Amino acid sequence: MRFAAIIDSKGEIREGIMKTGKTSLKTQKEEEHFCKQVAQRRSMRKEFDRSLGKVRYVHVEREKVSQMVIYTKRNIIYFTMEPEMPIDVKIRLITKIKKLTADI
Repeated sequence: MRFAAIIDSKGEIREGIMKTGKTSLKTQKEEEHFCKQVAQRRSMRKEFDRSLGKVRYVHVEREKVSQMVIYTKRNIIYFTMEPEMPIDVKIRLITKIKKLTADI
């Protein structure tokens, strides 16, 4: 992983950590703005929970980074990783994080 954060329902970063030796691809201001949007998208997606079911996770594959979002009961787990990582490794990581964060 490159970066991991716990985001509250308002989009504020409660905790965040960058992997040693990596630099952020976004400025601090861009990171804060992005996290606010992640929280907004969560509430927008809830409108389809009844017909489609709850969102399990969100995976966005970009040229420079893979972005993952997992919704817990009260928070949002956001993390990034290198896009070259095989999809089966990404799925295992998502599954592990979901198990570890089920109660937060």
